[in-house]
Amino acid sequence: MSSETEPRADFGDIEELGPVDYIVVEFPGNRMTGEGFPILVDLVDRGIIRIFDFAFIRKEADGTVTALELQDLGGEIDLTVFEGASSGLLDGDDIQEAAAALDPGSSAGVIVYENTWAAPFARALRRGGAQLVAAGRIPVQALLASLDALEDPPAGE
Repeated sequence: MSSETEPRADFGDIEELGPVDYIVVEFPGNRMTGEGFPILVDLVDRGIIRIFDFAFIRKEADGTVTALELQDLGGEIDLTVFEGASSGLLDGDDIQEAAAALDPGSSAGVIVYENTWAAPFARALRRGGAQLVAAGRIPVQALLASLDALEDPPAGE
């Protein structure tokens, strides 16, 4: 995340924030249908998340990385609701790091968001002196593999 001394976006009272996460969503072959975007808008509209940054990138076959403007993504997907979603948290190094996870010939959306649904819980923990010391995600594929392993134990068990 950006460590330069730029003006900080207005996040409100920092003690009131919920957990902030980021995701990098790859679109192999630059095929973006827009199917998930209405759901993302709904999450924002219902106050479940708050988007701080929303950026699109493309990784060319030669490995070159290009930042994309929303209008560069084509007219079949209406992304105007996300225009201006830039808090300054994402910088060039973050974009390059996100691009490193992409296959050549793919594009991606990079989203930094607050889990506003968890803000009351986070505030209560902070008031009690607690602090988050680890977090992570379990990919759905790993979860399914673990569940399959539980259902089909190795022979001899």
